[in-house]
Amino acid sequence: MAINDPIADMLTRIRNANMAKHDTVDVPSSQMKLAIANILLDEGYIRALDVVDDERGFKTLHITLKYGIDRNDKVLSGLKRISKPGLRVYAGTEDLPKVLGGLGVAIISTNQGVITDKKARELKVGGEVLAFVW
Repeated sequence: MAINDPIADMLTRIRNANMAKHDTVDVPSSQMKLAIANILLDEGYIRALDVVDDERGFKTLHITLKYGIDRNDKVLSGLKRISKPGLRVYAGTEDLPKVLGGLGVAIISTNQGVITDKKARELKVGGEVLAFVW
């Protein structure tokens, strides 16, 4: 089955696994998905990230989700895809969004790579707003 928006598919798989209180989730790998998963890891929204080769030779991201003391205490409250294939959303340096007043993270694709909104403000670059995480 062809996937029109692989980033939205990845975010939906993570969101669904988090809602179902699964330990791990597997996502087909790409450079963009790996960069987004590394941001989630660096910001503390997921516990671990591994790139695994499956039996057919394809790479898969094996993401371990993070919870609080109890499984009902979710570290990852929400994921939202902002820029979609049918409607791209771009933000300049001065227009970079803040998620929940700075409590969340906006993931931005810039000419410096895929970075968070805080890092984009430091580097004074704008780009495509991929997703919000809180």
